[in-house]
Amino acid sequence: MKYKGRYGNYGGFYVPEVLIPALEELENAFYKFYEDPQFTKELDELFKYYAGRPSPLYFAKRFSEIVGFKVYLKREDLLHGGAHKVNNALGQGLLAKYMGKTKLIAETGAGQHGLATAMIGALFGMETKIFMGVTDIERQSVNVHKMKLCGAQVIGVEGGTGTLKDAINDALRYWTAHVSDTFYLFGTAAGPHPYPAIVKHFQSCIGIEARQQCLDQIGRLPDMVVACVGGGSNAIGIFSGFYDDKEVRLIGVEAGGRSLAEGKNAATLTEGKIGVLHGAKAYLLQDKEGQVFDTESVSAGLDYASVGPEHCYLKDTKRAEYFAAQDEDVLNAFEALTKREGIIPALESSHALAFLMTHKNEISPDTIVVANLSGRGDKDVSIVEKYRPLK
Repeated sequence: MKYKGRYGNYGGFYVPEVLIPALEELENAFYKFYEDPQFTKELDELFKYYAGRPSPLYFAKRFSEIVGFKVYLKREDLLHGGAHKVNNALGQGLLAKYMGKTKLIAETGAGQHGLATAMIGALFGMETKIFMGVTDIERQSVNVHKMKLCGAQVIGVEGGTGTLKDAINDALRYWTAHVSDTFYLFGTAAGPHPYPAIVKHFQSCIGIEARQQCLDQIGRLPDMVVACVGGGSNAIGIFSGFYDDKEVRLIGVEAGGRSLAEGKNAATLTEGKIGVLHGAKAYLLQDKEGQVFDTESVSAGLDYASVGPEHCYLKDTKRAEYFAAQDEDVLNAFEALTKREGIIPALESSHALAFLMTHKNEISPDTIVVANLSGRGDKDVSIVEKYRPLK
């Protein structure tokens, strides 16, 4: 099985033997149910009536005036819970239910995946534990409170930098000891096979909708699709709808942090080397001895030293291009969208907008761009206030 789930040279299955039966069970269940008529009918109804799909495609007229070309926003921020994370959480949560599991665990960075998992745990009546680094607990306290309101137990992880990488480590350790009744609801298109395939499938609704909405509303496909990339689930979701449209540029934007030159970043595809982390082969921020770098970003959701294997493949095959946005530019983009459109974007999503602002002189005025607004910024207001105090 370790040779399955390959994207060119990337992906695969590098885990302790004790997890092999659990991942094989997961793979078998996914391929049994994901096209099952009863499963898909139930999931479609949850998407529509619980999550609020389809999310609209919105022409951001006043933001477009700043950059000098047309920008449409795929409004995943309007979904229940405030982010695209609910798509994957509903899909995996329903899969857990069909598998007869009674407990959920998840990792989280910015708290949006933890919140989505907590919501689904409440919806399906499942005991839920969320592993979250203590650094992220402090800077995402609002989401932590929401998780607890939904009945989830939030477990603080103190190891390492107290961020997403460390939360995944502890969640995997816990799952190793509780595989019989517990489903690990993994939050991004990374990790060991079959998670990258599962997460992509449940997030592909973003790209399917966006492509059709462009044809219906604009009359043609966009010239460019832009999304932020941490582990890469929102980006792989929207990119997947445009893979075969070779004339559409796919742009992923990572966290450049305070300075790429100083290594104060989480720009894995931009700066990384090939390695193995959390069960998959991918680009990885590491030193010459293979030790994983501590990452740093104003955005908790992008603060991760690796990336999904399919993004690595898309980079190598040049089907997608990847750039890094620095914190200062991200904060500028956050302010620009908020003040121009009355839409408060997540700091993660603001990386995609920052790319458009910093590269506007390189983009033709007749260009049409779709930017995936992967989440809303309620959770980030206190962080922005720290860096940009209101007068």
